Amino acid sequence: MRILYFDCFSGISGDMTVGALCDLGVNPSTFEWELSKLDIGDFHMHFERGSRQGIEGVKFGIHGGATHTHEQDENNHAAHHHHEAVQHEHSEEHHDHHSHEHHEHGHECCHCHDDEHEHEHTHAHGRAFSEIRSLIEKSDLSAFVKTHALGIFRRLAVAEGTIHGKAPEEVTFHEVGALDSIADIVCACVGIEALKIEQVLVSPLHEGRGWIECAHGQYPIPSPATLQILAGIPLGQSDEPFELITPTGAAIVAEFGRSFGVMPQLRMEKVGYGVGDRVLPSRPNVLRAVLGETGGEAVPDYLSDTVVRVETNLDDVSPEIVGAVVGKVFEAGALDAFITPVQMKKNRPGVQLTVLCEDAALKRIADIIFTETTSFGIRMARMERWKLERKFAWISTEFGGVVVKVGLRAGEEIQVAPEFESCRAVAEKSGQPLRAIYESALSGYREGLSSPLSEEEAAQPLS
Repeated sequence: MRILYFDCFSGISGDMTVGALCDLGVNPSTFEWELSKLDIGDFHMHFERGSRQGIEGVKFGIHGGATHTHEQDENNHAAHHHHEAVQHEHSEEHHDHHSHEHHEHGHECCHCHDDEHEHEHTHAHGRAFSEIRSLIEKSDLSAFVKTHALGIFRRLAVAEGTIHGKAPEEVTFHEVGALDSIADIVCACVGIEALKIEQVLVSPLHEGRGWIECAHGQYPIPSPATLQILAGIPLGQSDEPFELITPTGAAIVAEFGRSFGVMPQLRMEKVGYGVGDRVLPSRPNVLRAVLGETGGEAVPDYLSDTVVRVETNLDDVSPEIVGAVVGKVFEAGALDAFITPVQMKKNRPGVQLTVLCEDAALKRIADIIFTETTSFGIRMARMERWKLERKFAWISTEFGGVVVKVGLRAGEEIQVAPEFESCRAVAEKSGQPLRAIYESALSGYREGLSSPLSEEEAAQPLS
């Protein structure tokens, strides 16, 4: 399986991500060509060699307009005095111009504003999330790039909307911020697709400390948006007195990251570095991206990932407690959990508790097992899992609406299953047998009486 591992020892931002992907081998012209499919006007992209504490990588930047001017350099250098002056060697595919400061790895100002609020970087126009969504949907970008770029923007819009009490559709991205954000997000998706990545893994995330200036005043680090986006993902803090993880960087790893932990065993193919703006005193301000292959090859027609199997044997715990533990591990992020009768030492009947989870949930699940049961130890094994691609649909039956899950292999539908909770809710409301709801939903799907649902919509509580 082809793996991309983001080693975020100095955090992550959108421009650092694009720079690292370029350093891994994605041609700058690929980014430029794909971004030109969006109706965003003239822009100028540049990819330059730069270094931080002796580690060399690619510094990515973009600005509006067809050409790059000395005035823009001077303005950006004045605004971002932390930028390190370096000499760049340009290949033919890199644009030849002076160093440009991309603002991303400084703080991204909040995107959500009341109409009467005058933003400190006011621009003549802005783009609401709904406008950006329309811009991406109408473009000729690939389905992969569209899906994930919209997913990343939605994470940003939902986070900002939650913080400021607005719906995601009302969140506005100001013009310069929108150009930077669109470029970073779309190009990150383009790069991952171009490298034919099958799975993205991410190191443990550590943010800095202190305060950041934003349009609404001073905010603590981690910023509210970053915390909101990384909900459910392990996050710690370092002693670095700067923001290391920007909201866009957080949204990228939240969208693509399948697990968050140490790097697994890989046959490494290449290592790339994306260079950040600020010179950090304690570490090189770069994002390291490792491209490699895992031991097991992916089966072409299936999706695959890695899960952890956690086991423990119990012979002195009440069945009521074991049942409660199963419920708790599901709440903690378990993918599956089950109990198997076993014969233990001294001829004692017991049970084996087995939990399947991703690395991100492993510690939470281990803590539950040790605190809620009498176990003195657990066994763990990482396993490769093959699975069908999933999509969801809404079926309007004669009894009510039902969510259906569909399994695909290489684009071919081979499994269709009405969701139990959805069927049970309709059965209780209509007074019909559960079996009748199942059969009606399957019949409606086969007759084409369905409308697509996103995974997020399918997971919403039933009304």
